[in-house]
Amino acid sequence: MPVLHTPAPTAGRRPSAALLAAALLLGAAGGAAVTATAAHADEPGWTAEPAAGGAGPARPYFYLAGPAGTVLEDRLALTNTSDREHTVTLRGADAYNTADGALAVRPAVPPAADGRSGTAPGAGSWISFGSAATVKIPPRTRAVVPFTVTLPPASLPGDHPAAVIAAEDGREAGVRVHLRVGGPTLAALTVEDVSVRGKGARAVVAYTLVNRGNVALVPELALRAEGLFGEVPGRTARPLPVELLPGQRVSLTEPWPGAPVLDDVDLTLTVTAPGAAPATAGASARFVPWGIAARIGAGLLGLGGVGLAALLLVRKRRARGGPPAGEEPVPAGKRAPEHELTGAPR
Repeated sequence: MPVLHTPAPTAGRRPSAALLAAALLLGAAGGAAVTATAAHADEPGWTAEPAAGGAGPARPYFYLAGPAGTVLEDRLALTNTSDREHTVTLRGADAYNTADGALAVRPAVPPAADGRSGTAPGAGSWISFGSAATVKIPPRTRAVVPFTVTLPPASLPGDHPAAVIAAEDGREAGVRVHLRVGGPTLAALTVEDVSVRGKGARAVVAYTLVNRGNVALVPELALRAEGLFGEVPGRTARPLPVELLPGQRVSLTEPWPGAPVLDDVDLTLTVTAPGAAPATAGASARFVPWGIAARIGAGLLGLGGVGLAALLLVRKRRARGGPPAGEEPVPAGKRAPEHELTGAPR
C-alpha cells in the first residue's frame, strides 16, 4: 500500500511555497516513499504529476477548494520516458494516517457481487476521470488527462484528504490531493495515554495524538519534567514529523535523552498546532538503577548479618556466666558484696 510522508498546508490558508517544495507524493506498492517532484512507478518508464498551470512553478500536489455541491476541475500529466507503450489506469483514493503517523491511501475496492460500484465513500470517490480512466501512452510522449472532483451537497466543511493513483501491472504511483470544502473550520487535538519506556539515554515517552477537528494539523511537542530535587531536563517545543488528518488517531514516541538515573518524576506533555488550543497530558515515572540498588542492598544485608552475629555472641557469653566480650574477669575475693533490695535499713 502506498505510504505518503509530508506536512500539510497550514490550517485555513493555501499552501506556502515552502510547503509546496516539501511535496507529499505516493510511493510504490511496497510502501517506499518518493521524494522526487513527480510520483514514479516501481521501475523507470512513466511518471505522474500535476499538469503545469501556466508559467508558475511545478506543482508537487493538487490543492482544490470550494463550497459543497460544486464541481472542481484539474489535470494530471502522465509522461512516458521509455521506448515502449504503457497502459495506465487512474482512480481516486482516500488518504489516512497509519497507526504510527505516516500517510497512506486506501486500496481499490473491488465491485460488489451485485454489480454495484465498490468505491469507498470517502473523498477519493469524489474524483472521476470519466472515460479517460485508462490511458495508453505512446513511447516518449506526455499525456495530459483532465479529471473532476464533485463535492457532494451534504459534504462537511474542512479538509478531506485524497490522492490520484496511477497504476500499471501492479505498480502504483500517485499525487496527493489537498481538498477543502468551504465553511467553518475547527483546529482541535488532544494528547492521551502518556507513558515512559526504557531508562537513561534510551528512555522514550509514548503518547497518542487525536485530531478532533476538521482540518489537517502539523503539531509541535514540548516535554517538561519535575523530579524530587527540582526540574529535570525535558524537550523544548519542536515540530513533529507527522501530518495529523481530521478524525485520525496516531501513536508516537518521543526520545528523552535527559531522563534521570535515580528520581521520581512527574511528566507534562504539551502539544500545540496552528489555530488549536494547547493540549496537555501527564504521567509519573520512577527511575531506579536496580543494579546499583542490588549491590547496596547486598552490602547493607552483610552489615546487618555482622551486627546480628555480634549480638548473639554477647548473649551467649552472658548465658554462660562469663563476662561480656572484651571485659577483664574480676577475682572472687575482690567482688563487691551483693545487697538484697528489701526496702529496710541495714
